[in-house]
Amino acid sequence: MPSTPPVSADTESITPVLGTGPVAAHSATAAPESRIPNPESPSPQPSVPVPTPELLDQLRRDSDRLESATPKEILAWAVERYFPKLTMATAFGPEGCVILHYLAEVEPRVHVFNLDTGYQFAETLELRERIKRRYGIEVEMKQPELSVAQYEAFHGGPLYKTQPDRCCFDRKVKVLQQAAVGFDAWMSGIRRDQSPDRAKAPIVGWDKKFGLVKVSPLANWTKQDVWKLITDLDIPYNPLHDQGYTSIGCWPCTRAVMFGEDERAGRWSGFAKTECGLHSLEAASANDEAAPRATGL
Repeated sequence: MPSTPPVSADTESITPVLGTGPVAAHSATAAPESRIPNPESPSPQPSVPVPTPELLDQLRRDSDRLESATPKEILAWAVERYFPKLTMATAFGPEGCVILHYLAEVEPRVHVFNLDTGYQFAETLELRERIKRRYGIEVEMKQPELSVAQYEAFHGGPLYKTQPDRCCFDRKVKVLQQAAVGFDAWMSGIRRDQSPDRAKAPIVGWDKKFGLVKVSPLANWTKQDVWKLITDLDIPYNPLHDQGYTSIGCWPCTRAVMFGEDERAGRWSGFAKTECGLHSLEAASANDEAAPRATGL
């Protein structure tokens, strides 16, 4: 059985994304109740760049050319093109662990962060430490403005039980919007065979939700490809995968899957929801009212 969720995850403070290498997470005392911000109040959002037609054409050409490249070659291309304004978000899934393995060989100074919702499994947080010991890469924990206790108190209980889309937006999407500031490109571990929303993911493309170039080195890999590499190279992974958890997110919204179920069937079980919003194909949420600005990078 998965471990009891750690209480201490909420006490880490938000640290600014510098874009110059790994940044350690820091501990801080929770803000006094009187200074808890109102999550319903409009907060300033970073402006979202709009790509020029020339940039979109270039990204399409780059993506087509990289279709036959290995993930390590794609990473090397991304590092050469965008570092140090290249970042990576990871939830410590098997794909993320594979990319971290390659990053340690290509450029370990690439900034990597985790969207720490406060609801992560203890096993997920322990994997972060194993990654650090194995590769020397310290993944920064980026957290929402409100702790879990503050967030649930404001909403009169856990929002994930009634409005999981809103919970994901507040505790993941908004956090990544802030984390993206100062970077030109971000990497993810999505695969095309994971879900219909990801089936058309390019190797390189424009992410209009976050205003960045998005690089997906494993887009054309399969689940079998990923696990073969993990087995062959003894890459660290989350032990919950050995207990039937094929896709791991927040502990309240993740369960083990049954034989024959889809890989992501254990996420938000009981809801018509398969994505947290980070990788969905639709435009940015209506909650995002950031003003666009043109860019050619």
